[in-house]
Amino acid sequence: MNEERDYSFEEIPDSSHNEQDFYAKFRERLDDVQKFPADYLFKFIYPTSEVTMNEIKGLYTGTNAEFDYKASANRKYTSISIKLYIIDADTVINYYKEVAKIEGVIML
Repeated sequence: MNEERDYSFEEIPDSSHNEQDFYAKFRERLDDVQKFPADYLFKFIYPTSEVTMNEIKGLYTGTNAEFDYKASANRKYTSISIKLYIIDADTVINYYKEVAKIEGVIML
C-alpha cells in the first residue's frame, strides 16, 4: 500500500516562541499525514562521527528502534534512518526536540 504524501520541510528557528510555532504546525501536519500508533521513520544526517552516532542512538535506548546507516560518497556525512513504533505525534516531536540538541545533526 503506497500512499503518496506531501512532505514539506522548514528550518527549526532559534527563538523559543518561533520554535513553539514550528512544532505546533509540525504536529498538525503529522496528524494530517500519519495515523498513530504506527511505525515512524526518523531520518537524520550528521558529520560522520561515532560520538554523534552514539548520541543519536542513545536517545532510542530501551526501545525496539531499527537503525540503518548510509555514508556519503566521500564519507564526510552519514545518514541514519530510525524506524520505531510510535504511539502519538507528541512522541515524534519529543524525539525531534532531543535530536535537535545534538550539534551538527540535520533533521529530515
